[in-house]
Amino acid sequence: MTTEVLVEKKKLDRPPLEIHTLGDRVLRQPAKRVSKVDAEIRQLVREMLQTMYSADGIGLAAPQVAVHKQLIVIDCEPDNAANQPLVLINPTIKAASREICVAQEGCLSIPQVYLDVKRPEAIEVSFKDEHGRPRTISAKGLLARAIQHEMDHLNGILFVDRVENGLALNQELKKYGFSTQAVKPIE
Repeated sequence: MTTEVLVEKKKLDRPPLEIHTLGDRVLRQPAKRVSKVDAEIRQLVREMLQTMYSADGIGLAAPQVAVHKQLIVIDCEPDNAANQPLVLINPTIKAASREICVAQEGCLSIPQVYLDVKRPEAIEVSFKDEHGRPRTISAKGLLARAIQHEMDHLNGILFVDRVENGLALNQELKKYGFSTQAVKPIE
């Protein structure tokens, strides 16, 4: 399947969008559902993909670029030109496995900080693709983690809010110049 939002997987000197970082209020505002998938949304998807590839990321949510829409792009294989990126509009998790796994996460909005986060190992998610077609996929491992991480952004949640090791969290944030006050732990 060819996609209208195909972009070259390369770094741009000047990516089209600015990625906001921890402490910026735009990251905490919940995103609104996309009412219609049109050329404007597809252009945003292209720009988000170009920005994500330029920053060496595997996922990017619209709130990270100050757009409050329920839209995320993911590519767990950015070095594989044959692998199509995933575009999820208005995503909803329909099911999650009981099996929980802990793995390191990082975020383009919190550069250089990598910490362990617990998440379900597998999920089923429904969404609209870049053509507005309803889709459902099952994901596990890195893809499931990336989808959950990016979906958190749609609700104003950052991965550091889910980190249970407070000592490691504080050390990492301080080391890279982020304020621990910007973390909003999830109870």
